[in-house]
Amino acid sequence: MLELLLWPFVAGIILTSIHAYFGLHVLARGIIFVDLSLAQVAALGITIAILAGHTVQSDAAYWYALVFALGGAVLFALARRFEKMVPQEAVIGIVYAVCAALAVLALDRAPQGAEHIKQIFIGSILTVSANEVSKLAILYSLIGAAHWLLRKPLIQASFHPEETGVNSRRKFLWDVVFYGTFALVVTSSVRIAGVLLVFSYLIVPAAITGLFATKMQSRLLIAWALGVALSAVGLAASWFWNLPTGPAIVAAFGAAFAFVAMGMILWHSSLLLVGKTVTAILGILGLLVLAFPNMDQHWLDAIEEAAPIVQEVFLTSDELETRHEALDAIQRSTEELTTLQALDQDVRWGTKEMSAEKQDRLRQYLASRSEIQAGDQLVLKELRQQARGRQRFGIGIPLLLLGLASFFLLMRTRPLKVYKVATQT
Repeated sequence: MLELLLWPFVAGIILTSIHAYFGLHVLARGIIFVDLSLAQVAALGITIAILAGHTVQSDAAYWYALVFALGGAVLFALARRFEKMVPQEAVIGIVYAVCAALAVLALDRAPQGAEHIKQIFIGSILTVSANEVSKLAILYSLIGAAHWLLRKPLIQASFHPEETGVNSRRKFLWDVVFYGTFALVVTSSVRIAGVLLVFSYLIVPAAITGLFATKMQSRLLIAWALGVALSAVGLAASWFWNLPTGPAIVAAFGAAFAFVAMGMILWHSSLLLVGKTVTAILGILGLLVLAFPNMDQHWLDAIEEAAPIVQEVFLTSDELETRHEALDAIQRSTEELTTLQALDQDVRWGTKEMSAEKQDRLRQYLASRSEIQAGDQLVLKELRQQARGRQRFGIGIPLLLLGLASFFLLMRTRPLKVYKVATQT
């Protein structure tokens, strides 16, 4: 595990170091989707390279992407001069949509076009090599050093643009420097991590830090720590649950943002408002169980998973026996599938040897066992539907009444008032 995830984790640290910094600039400029747009421009360049006969990971494809991205950078720098007439975000959105459409049209003519689109979006960070990581580290170190040397005008152009408005040529020059270096970073990152992961590294840590700090140095340190930690979480989730690495890291970033946002909402809300919200949700959930017992009730599924008695009390003795038999069969097949899937994964990664014939037999057996397990899952689903028809009265009605009664009781409760005593000086 450590050997396989070492270089992807190091790549995540390097991506965090540069993208968190650029993310602060992007948020300050109010151009949230410029990364996606530049990445899509670079992807269009890669698409043209593919049509010219080059592979996605070739040097020629990289230079195609870089030239296109630099062209987009100059366009965005020019667009800022006319922001009062045409908002820069509108230009960014138009460029993204047009480049995405052109890329789809071009890849429609290319062999395995769908696979190329998928690779551009989710990347291949899991297979990154030490050589690629070292090249990224050198490139981003040089860009970081250049931005540190030019930090005063670049920070001024992003965070205090009104102070550079006296000389429009100078303002345009620093915009070209910013967008040009940013295009170089995006092009290099998308080649490894993909469009979605690069956007997450850029925006999510920078956005979260705005809730906790105001100074740029503090926000940068928090963003670096968040990016590194969430990269580790995403990689670990990818390994233990056998998930695509890039989307797993993106999901970790999204979960962190949702958790922090929910925490901030609760922190700034009164207890009375929270109580009203919770009781209203309880009433709505009860109404859904009562009116639509056969619809997906994921919250009730989760409760039944943690406490099976919630479902079992609504089943007959025969249904209960069938449920236990299906659960036992699923447990046995899951243990067997876990062992065989681990073996299959070791064979795929080359840590264990197996003949091609045995590999084919193993995958056929895995497929057949999965189908049998799916049949047992279908039995459980049917039993759940039987229980739902009875839970509409045993759970739906009590939950609805509890939610309505509690909500109206809280509506009649007056919030505590805090009186301020005026003092005269």
